Amino acid sequence: MTPAVAPAVGLEVDVELTRPGFALALGLRVEPGKVLAVLGPNGSGKSTLLGVVAGLVRPDRGRVRLGGRLLTDGGTGTHVPPHRRGVGLLAQQPLLFPHLTAEANVAFGPRARGVGRRAAQRIARRWLSEVDAEGLADRRPAELSGGQAQRVALARALAAEPTLVLLDEPFAALDVDAAPALRALLGRVLRAGGRTAVIVTHDPLDALVLSDHVVVLGAGAVVEEGPTRQVLARPRTAFTARIAGLELVAGTAGPAGLRTPDGAVLAGQRGPGLVDGAPAVAVFPPRAVAVHRERPGGSPRNVFPVVVAGLEPRADVVRLRAAAAPGGPGWAEGLAADLTPAAVADLGLEPGVPAWFAVKATEVALHPAPGA
Repeated sequence: MTPAVAPAVGLEVDVELTRPGFALALGLRVEPGKVLAVLGPNGSGKSTLLGVVAGLVRPDRGRVRLGGRLLTDGGTGTHVPPHRRGVGLLAQQPLLFPHLTAEANVAFGPRARGVGRRAAQRIARRWLSEVDAEGLADRRPAELSGGQAQRVALARALAAEPTLVLLDEPFAALDVDAAPALRALLGRVLRAGGRTAVIVTHDPLDALVLSDHVVVLGAGAVVEEGPTRQVLARPRTAFTARIAGLELVAGTAGPAGLRTPDGAVLAGQRGPGLVDGAPAVAVFPPRAVAVHRERPGGSPRNVFPVVVAGLEPRADVVRLRAAAAPGGPGWAEGLAADLTPAAVADLGLEPGVPAWFAVKATEVALHPAPGA
């Protein structure tokens, strides 16, 4: 049984911070007991955000509030130190104390709060059991695999009974066999305990499995946010589309579809909030792209020439990457199409070969661009 925890509280962050070559200005909310995933390219401000919430980085202006507690206030100079915030952090590396056993590592947090030795040992054993690591209690970090050490680190973070859990790419250092099991375990523990958490990740699977809500950062600001599945199914930035495995073309909304900067029009299904003349994006999956050696006739309304740039085997399909063709649209550069190996062979597709992409309008979703 998951150890009892205090009632969940929400997190509120409204901060501004300026450093040489970088500025962070954002506001976000995490509802009590919910998990927020923070996505974004390198340099977008993800780690800085975690540092601000953890108390490791002081913003120039703004506030951080956890439940009824004001942790940071740039106006009054309020700054609760990291060890008094009630925030637990699970990072890429376990960072276990090398001279302590797994049990002693997990018991460290309760002992630091003044819990007696025997009670802290009971708490440690309980949390090690919760993360399926009870049999590792007497081992030291050097005797643990990467996945085992990360389980112990998770138990240590939760044994301290944090009000908020911060997760910084917690599976990035694990091998492909260990990551899925720990991801599933973490999701179970967080939801069973009703804990409020923020996870920074580059992996859309982490967001889908663990989070209720997603925020996408770009250049220190929020560029997309919403329920996890909605954001990943309807991305509005190239970064989000890329991690969601979708193709994105930017342009301006018009009566006939999306007008790209070179004047071409992509027909598609209009989403809510689309306004003619405003910035918009067209989104479609690589599986929706049909590839031809000659210009196709028939029903597809979106047909454009490309040059095969590369072929990438992926499970049971081959992903064809396109380059812009002479006289074709520049936005076709980098677009992808998923085909069977047999189709690639039948069409004689290889790098440098000219081809045509065709996408049915029913497979293209049109959405307002960020800020539109």
